[in-house]
Amino acid sequence: MKITSKGQVTIPQGVREKAGLLPNSEVDFEVRDNGEVVIRLVAAAPQRSVRSAFERVRGSANASQFKGMGTDEFMAFLRG
Repeated sequence: MKITSKGQVTIPQGVREKAGLLPNSEVDFEVRDNGEVVIRLVAAAPQRSVRSAFERVRGSANASQFKGMGTDEFMAFLRG
């Protein structure tokens, strides 16, 4: 495996799967005294699900704050 001129390397799929590394996962690096490099998955902050966003506004489509709001504005509201 080679490191690119930008310092990038592709983590093999099997390693990513075993380590639970998904796209957009955040990782941390540790360089040990013997030169070994350890990559650790950083615990992600809980993300709001689409379901929780809809639960937040369920039954409020007729609320005054949504009157005249377009689809793009409403979707931006749901996404926070």
